[in-house]
Amino acid sequence: MTEKKKNVCLPKRLIASRKLIGNLAKNDFKKKFAGSYFGVIWAFIQPVITVLLYWFVFEFGLHQKVNDLRTGIEVPFVLWLMGGLVPWFYFQEALNGGTGVLDEYSYLVKKVVFQIDALPVVKLISALFTHAFFVIFMLVVFVVMGFYPDLYVLQVVYYSFCMVMFTAGLIYATSAVTVFFRDMKEVVAILLQIGMWVTPIMWNFESMQGIPKWAVVLLKLNPMYYIVSGYRDALINKTAFWEHPGLTLWFWGITLFTLWAGTTVFKRLRVHFADVL
Repeated sequence: MTEKKKNVCLPKRLIASRKLIGNLAKNDFKKKFAGSYFGVIWAFIQPVITVLLYWFVFEFGLHQKVNDLRTGIEVPFVLWLMGGLVPWFYFQEALNGGTGVLDEYSYLVKKVVFQIDALPVVKLISALFTHAFFVIFMLVVFVVMGFYPDLYVLQVVYYSFCMVMFTAGLIYATSAVTVFFRDMKEVVAILLQIGMWVTPIMWNFESMQGIPKWAVVLLKLNPMYYIVSGYRDALINKTAFWEHPGLTLWFWGITLFTLWAGTTVFKRLRVHFADVL
C-alpha cells in the first residue's frame, strides 16, 4: 500500500473498497457451510432451536411473564425473548468471527496491496445476512401472535446501525490483539457468555424486586442493554429512542470512544501483522 493511501482516513478507504468488501462478505457467509448437506440453512436452524429451547424453559418451566410497559397488557414471553436474542445473535456472531478474521484471512494480510482495514468490516456485513433473516422471521412471529408492526418498528434499523458501529470498534481491537495473543478468542467467548446474562437477554431486572438501585444503574451502562432494550421498545413497548436521551448520549459516547480506540490499536499494530501471521 502506498504512503498516500495510508494517509487517507479509514471511512474513505472502506468506501473505496466497498465492492471488494461486499464480495468478500458474500463469500464469507457461504463458505461457513460449504460442503455441508443443508448449506446455509444451518445458519438459521441453530438460532431458531435456541429460541425455542429458551422459550420452553423460561415460559413453561419458570413461568416468566412480561407486560407491555405502556399498556400493561401481558405479552407472550417468546416475543420479549426474541427481541433480545435476535440482536444478541448478531453481536455474538460478528464479534466471534471478527476476532479471528486476520488469522483466517492471513493470506490476504500478507499481500502488500490488499486493504487490511476492510477485513473486520467483512465479518460485520457477513453476519448481517443472517441478522436480516431473523429480523424478518421475528416480525412474522409477532404478526402470527397478533402483534402488528407500526412506525415504531422502523427503529429496528436505527438500533441495528448502533449495534454495527459498537461491534466494529470492538472487532478492530480484538482482531488486532489476536494476531499477537491467540488466547483472545477464548477470552472473547467467555465474555460473551457473561454478557448474555448481564445485558440481560433472558431476565428482566427492571420488573424484579430486591435488586439494588446501584446494580440497576450499572447494568444499564452496558452498551448492549441500550440495543436490546431498544429492539424491545420498537417491537413491544412502542417507545422512541429520543425518549431516553441520557442512555442515547451515553451509548454513542461509549461507541465513538470504542471506535476510536479500536481503530487506533489496529492502526498501531497493522505494520506487524504480516510478520507475525
